[in-house]
Amino acid sequence: MARGEITISEERCTGCGFCVLFCSRGCITIDQKKIGSRGVAVAEFVAPEKCNACAVCGWMCASYAIEVYTYVEAGK
Repeated sequence: MARGEITISEERCTGCGFCVLFCSRGCITIDQKKIGSRGVAVAEFVAPEKCNACAVCGWMCASYAIEVYTYVEAGK
């Protein structure tokens, strides 16, 4: 089964929330306590165990702040 890992650039993130809105698995949140270099709350990858690397979050990110990595778990 494909699994995913994403990285979110705090320097690029504008806190728009599109990644949160379009993640059907609830893997990303906007953390009001985590403020990026732009002075806004930034997205945070909080549920890697749920991520299937669909990459919708990356497609929806207008600021290109998200990179998606796909891997396959061995033996599954």
